[in-house]
Amino acid sequence: MAVGKNNVDPFSRKEWYDIRAPTVFTSRVIGKTLVNRTQGTKNSVDFLKGRVVEASLGDLNQNEELSYRKFKLRVDEVVGRNCLTSFHSMSITTDKLRSLVKKWQSLVEAHVDVKTTDGYLVRLFAIGFTKRRQNQVKKTTYAQTAQLTAIRKKMFEIMTRVASEGSIKNLVEKFIPEAIGLEIEKACQGIYPLQNVFVHKCKVVKFPRVDSQKLMESHGSLEDAGSKIKSDFKEPEIQAEV
Repeated sequence: MAVGKNNVDPFSRKEWYDIRAPTVFTSRVIGKTLVNRTQGTKNSVDFLKGRVVEASLGDLNQNEELSYRKFKLRVDEVVGRNCLTSFHSMSITTDKLRSLVKKWQSLVEAHVDVKTTDGYLVRLFAIGFTKRRQNQVKKTTYAQTAQLTAIRKKMFEIMTRVASEGSIKNLVEKFIPEAIGLEIEKACQGIYPLQNVFVHKCKVVKFPRVDSQKLMESHGSLEDAGSKIKSDFKEPEIQAEV
């Protein structure tokens, strides 16, 4: 059989690149991606930029308890064989959200558009549930319409204040320990007790122009590919006789 153009292995024309997460996360190299080699006017970097990758917070921070939160990162710059990423969006898995919804309680939701100090226009979605008061005898924990409106107003205020005070990096740092949800829960204690308050979704509505210098600063050194594995293994000595 003659070797024709169609019999060439397509993977022989491709190159592997490392996908790197910002220093906000514990894991730096989160995966690899393939792209066709640069040929003529077709530059491989142009095909890499703009790619969006998804990873759970459990993998990014090496903590399985946080696996319900997912982050999407966008490739903004390519340095050598490294794809430098920035924040794209955040969400909570469907199974986690459904596990929170139960009978005999009220659900409160709010969303707001906020601009960060570094020019990102983000849309934040918050969710919360009412809970039983201490020594409560009544089976249900339904809040009144006026109370739900007051809780929603508090959610708007806290999300707007937290997001507008800092950069996108500061906002991502607050998502990891769920600092915004805890603040909302504490602020609404006087209106109606809440539980399971989360910022369950965040998406960037408008991106600022990519600043290569700031992107490099957010990634730090590109040499730390990962943590070294410690091993106590020692090679046995060669014996003269067996």
